[in-house]
Amino acid sequence: MKNEKHIAMEIINPHAAGIDIGSRSHFVAVGQYDDDDVREFGVYNEDLKAISDWLKESQIKTVAMESTGTYWQSLYAILLSDGFQVILCNGKFTKNIKGKKTDVQDCQWIQKLHSIGLLSGSFLPDLQTEQLRTYCRHRSNLINTAADTSRKMQKYLRLLNLRLDVVVKDICGLTGLKIIQAICDGETNPEKLAAFRNGNCKKTEQEIAKALQTNGRKDYLFALKQEFETYNQLQDKIEKCDQEIKIMLDEAINSDANKKQHYIDEKTHKRINKNTPKNIDMNLLGYQYFEGVDLLKIEGLGHATLLAIISEVGLEGIRKFPTAKHFASWLRLTPNNKKSGGKVLSSRVPKGSNRLKIALRNAANAIGNLKESTPLRDFFHRINFRKGRVSAISATARKLGVIIWNMVVKNIPYYNPENYLYLDEKRKLGIVK
Repeated sequence: MKNEKHIAMEIINPHAAGIDIGSRSHFVAVGQYDDDDVREFGVYNEDLKAISDWLKESQIKTVAMESTGTYWQSLYAILLSDGFQVILCNGKFTKNIKGKKTDVQDCQWIQKLHSIGLLSGSFLPDLQTEQLRTYCRHRSNLINTAADTSRKMQKYLRLLNLRLDVVVKDICGLTGLKIIQAICDGETNPEKLAAFRNGNCKKTEQEIAKALQTNGRKDYLFALKQEFETYNQLQDKIEKCDQEIKIMLDEAINSDANKKQHYIDEKTHKRINKNTPKNIDMNLLGYQYFEGVDLLKIEGLGHATLLAIISEVGLEGIRKFPTAKHFASWLRLTPNNKKSGGKVLSSRVPKGSNRLKIALRNAANAIGNLKESTPLRDFFHRINFRKGRVSAISATARKLGVIIWNMVVKNIPYYNPENYLYLDEKRKLGIVK
């Protein structure tokens, strides 16, 4: 008779627990057999401390939790401070539970998978990067709200028959804001309003005056005043947010002598728009933060993209990824190949996004709009010709991610054989007329 063979799953984490995070309660499992192995706790601070105490009594050393949103952060901080090894799992890796789905079965299933070492933790930045990320994300939300307010101002100007949007490129520019301020103060004379024209405006005062003949509707004027006040308040909040971001960056650099020693000259060819952080030299701070790595040397990479890299992953966060392919995969910029029977069933880029991916895609789109020939621009147009602009943006964004990882982790300087320069710099050097 043949000997019977038994295949058993090896226990990798013998002292493991699983937690199913909820908005009103947390279910914690420390075992699979007894009813006392699973308990339900609340979400208040005393309940979170009770979870930690119970895990200590059960001699738990490592914890896996599955959550959506931000419900996990408070419990994660408490368990981490109490000495537990905590990993945050993606829900798609824990959803294949058999039978009727309940919270009790969910936490036990998480505990079982973690015990046999089948769960991997999600990427989480260090505390300093996480705090900086909060400021930067809040700033981005304020900018989006200000953009909505700007569109509403443009709407009420149009209803007042003040076609400021026709004669100026941006109603929230130097000329536009002065004219809107005068309109809100009660000025209706087109010639006096046109006198606020800035010298950089392409339209003449006579052309602007023709577009500023109001119909005098008081209801629309009242709504315009309200939106203008909201816009100014948002700009004040953005300025205060910039101050906090500068303080965080200065603390990160001044606390490290290796970062503080670096210096780089100003890049005049990098454009600075109205949404660029005020009173922050992102060129110098970025060069110091990445310990002598000049990411702004990459064409198409601006100050906003650099700030997104610093706040979303940070220097130590990029170094956590073992290869550039791992970093690009985390950004969800690589095809998710699915094979069966030797055939490729699907090779689409997986769904999902993060703010760094969006920033790199915006940078890739800017590279595609460049007029001068560069290796990245030529790569963009080759993909664009074969597969379209959407695929070209994704492919170029992935290439940017690979370049950034190699520059930061391997300290490889970015080399452009075309010696990329903007047209104004080339004219100064006499390369082109």
